[in-house]
Amino acid sequence: MEKRYDIAIIGSGPAGLSTAINAKVRKKEIILFGSEDISSKIAKAHGINNYLGMYGKSGEEMASAFRHHIDEMEIRITPEKVTNIMPVDDYYAILTKNGMYYEAASVILASGISFGKAIPGEKEFLGKGVSYCATCDAMFYRGKVATVIGYNKSEEEEADFLTQVAEKVYYIPMYTDEVNVNEKVEVIQDKVLEIRGDQKVTELVLRNHVLTTDGVFILRESVAADSLIPGLEIEDNHVKVDRLMKTNLNGCFAAGDIVGKPYQYSKAAGEGNIAALSAVSYLDARRRAVV
Repeated sequence: MEKRYDIAIIGSGPAGLSTAINAKVRKKEIILFGSEDISSKIAKAHGINNYLGMYGKSGEEMASAFRHHIDEMEIRITPEKVTNIMPVDDYYAILTKNGMYYEAASVILASGISFGKAIPGEKEFLGKGVSYCATCDAMFYRGKVATVIGYNKSEEEEADFLTQVAEKVYYIPMYTDEVNVNEKVEVIQDKVLEIRGDQKVTELVLRNHVLTTDGVFILRESVAADSLIPGLEIEDNHVKVDRLMKTNLNGCFAAGDIVGKPYQYSKAAGEGNIAALSAVSYLDARRRAVV
């Protein structure tokens, strides 16, 4: 880590990009985590009819317009998946899937909604055998049994990586594409039902199998918000915010699909604007209090 940023923005969809644009205009040092292709959900959209100024545009055209905007403002996307955010005194410590570490005085969550329903036992055993990052936590499974539940084909690399340290690696794909993993990985096509254990994970229950395992890595496209930041208040499966996009955690804001319906681009962009202004006000007020 070279410096502490003013604002860390998690997500590069309309909410995240709107946040980044408005924070940059107000001269804040930002880091924007997301996808280099802006958003796969936008790119796959067939047509846009309800976003002001974009009538009849395809998702690819919208993504291209967004890209042009941030490029002109010299806003760079950091293509790393954030796996953990920890409040530390007056800042937030941010860890990514690649093992990188960052610090920011405030955080704006704009990562969209995680549609993957929590597995029974997932939250209970988080940090006790359940993890969202194999690269980060592989060292704890040296000579042990590890199981990877992959929701995207790209997660096959994580299973391959684990074979370098674990004695045994199971891989359970949650997608229909052909699986291509290291021969040391045992692929099991089955439905995940429950994670069990006592003080730590000991079993993963599937419809047709019961796997004895020391750890379960659940690799979704995005981590559920309440698993990402401890203590974050959730309401109806969304991050609870007020009209200024403030969460219950000081210096933490949220915008877009992650805070609730309707799941629309225009609503997300507007909330991103508000979240940026709120974060800027928070930082400015904190600076004045120190002077």
